[in-house]
Parts: sequence; structure tokens; C-alpha cells
Amino acid sequence: MSKFDLNINGQSLSVDVSDDTPLLWVLRDHLNLLGTKYGCGIAQCGSCTVHLNGEAVRSCSLPVSQVADNSIVTIEGLSEFGTHPVQEAWKEIDVPQCGYCQAGQIMTASAFLDKNPNPNQEEIREAMQGNICRCASYSRIETAVAKAAEKLS
Repeated sequence: MSKFDLNINGQSLSVDVSDDTPLLWVLRDHLNLLGTKYGCGIAQCGSCTVHLNGEAVRSCSLPVSQVADNSIVTIEGLSEFGTHPVQEAWKEIDVPQCGYCQAGQIMTASAFLDKNPNPNQEEIREAMQGNICRCASYSRIETAVAKAAEKLS
């Protein structure tokens, strides 16, 4: 076991875990941040997406030993009251069905829009292609990302 000092959602938090513990399990099991979901465990579905220094990353395959001294933002830290433009667009378009993948989708979309605030449809589709939605809400997800881009401009 090692002690790791982490910057999560603007707070300094410490955990005692094995060096190879995936960030996902640190968030969920040790810090009770349950918004980040487990989907596949091999970084292929996107349910576990968080921001690491502003970049969308898959927390299920990222050892905690690689993230110390970095800024980590989870869905809980994206905005205090769920008012980030991407979250607002998600509600307006009524994207979720089961909702399981939505935190990862929102985190991917928000990191993408930070880098490309005025994307076209093809850029949106390409940015979101690594996130799997079991309910196949892809067209609503793309519409919501476009709506969020409008809100950001």
C-alpha cells in the first residue's frame, strides 16, 4: 500500500492503495464518487471517462500511481449543480434512456468542446465514437453536443 495525494474536483484528497489500483476504483471504492461508472474494464466503452489535466481519459485502466500531482475532474466536479452547458444540453435534448453511459459521454463531450468549441457534425461524431451507448442514443448525443457548442459560443 502507498499513500497518494490526489487533486480531485479541486480538492486535495489522500488514499492508501496499491500502486496499480485503477483510478476508477479509487474514485468509487475509496472516495465514494459513484458517478464514474464501470463498463468494460479495458478502456473500450467510455463509461469511466474523467478529465486528467483537461483531457478525457479512461479511469478503468489508469493506475493511480500515474495520476498523482495531476488535476482530476469527475462528473461530480464538472459543475456543482449540473449546470455545465453540456449537462444542460443533455437535459434539453432528453438524451438518457438507461443513463449508464451518460457520465462518460458528458465528460468526453465537455473535454472535446473545450478544445473545439465550434465543431461540425463530423467532428462531433468522431470525438464521441469511442463511447458506447447500449441504448443507441447516438443521434440524441450528437444533437446534445451540438446544442452545448451553441451554448458555449
